Amino acid sequence: MVQNVFQRYEKKYILDRAQYRLLRQRLTGFMEADSYGLHTIRNIYYDTETDELIRTSLEKPHYKEKFRVRCYGEFKEEGMVFLEIKKKYRGVVSKRRAALPAAEARAYLEHVGRPEWEDFSEKNREEGAPLQILKEIDYFFTNHRVKPKVYLAYDRVALYGREDPEFRVTFDTNIRYRNQALSLDWDGGTTLLMGPEQYLMEVKVRDTLPLWFVRLLEELDIRSVSFSKYGRAYEKNLRAGVYSYADGRRICIC
Repeated sequence: MVQNVFQRYEKKYILDRAQYRLLRQRLTGFMEADSYGLHTIRNIYYDTETDELIRTSLEKPHYKEKFRVRCYGEFKEEGMVFLEIKKKYRGVVSKRRAALPAAEARAYLEHVGRPEWEDFSEKNREEGAPLQILKEIDYFFTNHRVKPKVYLAYDRVALYGREDPEFRVTFDTNIRYRNQALSLDWDGGTTLLMGPEQYLMEVKVRDTLPLWFVRLLEELDIRSVSFSKYGRAYEKNLRAGVYSYADGRRICIC
C-alpha cells in the first residue's frame, strides 16, 4: 500500500565525494539500501505569480507550506503521479499526498480550485481515492492561486535503518532544474543546482536521531545545514533576473 501521510523531523547535510564514500562505508552495519537502488525523482513545484510561497519559506517562519507534483523514475502515461502538500511547523515536517494515475492527476489539476472539481472522476470515488487529501489540495489552490513554476529533478539512493526502518537517510546527486517546459516527461534542458562532486544528504526520523548516528556525524565532522532545493533554484533565478517564467494558463504534467 502506498503511504500517503508522513510526519517526521528532517535534517540536511552537504557532503563532498570523500565524505560520502566514507559515510556510506560506515553505515553498512546499521542501514540497508531500499529496493529501488539509484533512481530519479522528478518534480514540478507550484507557486504564486510573485513566488510568495518560496519567498516566505526563505524567511524561515515557524510555519511554511508548498505543493509539488512528483513521479519516480521515467514518466509513464500509465504510471502513478503524486500530488503532495508539504508543511513544516516548528521543525516538524508533515507531508500529505494523493497518488493518482497520470491521466487522472492531469484531469484533477485542470479543475482544481474550481467548483466542479469534485466531479473530475467518479471512478476515483468508487475506488477509494484519497478524497480528503484532494480536498486539502483544492483548498491550497483556492487560497494561494498557484501555478507551475520550476521543474526540479535529482538522482537518489535511500537507506533505512536495520533496527528502525522508519529512520531513513537519502543521498541526492545531480540535482537539476529548469524554468521552462514544465513537464515531467522530459529531463533535458536543465541546470545543475550544486557542484557535480556534491551530495545532499537528508535524514528523516520520527523522533530523535540514533545515538550511534550522532556520534558518527561528529566523528566525520559532518554538520547540518539549512538547504531547500526549490529555495536554491529560486535564489539562482533571482540572481539571473528571472521573476516570472511559467505560463499559468496551461498545466502540463505529461
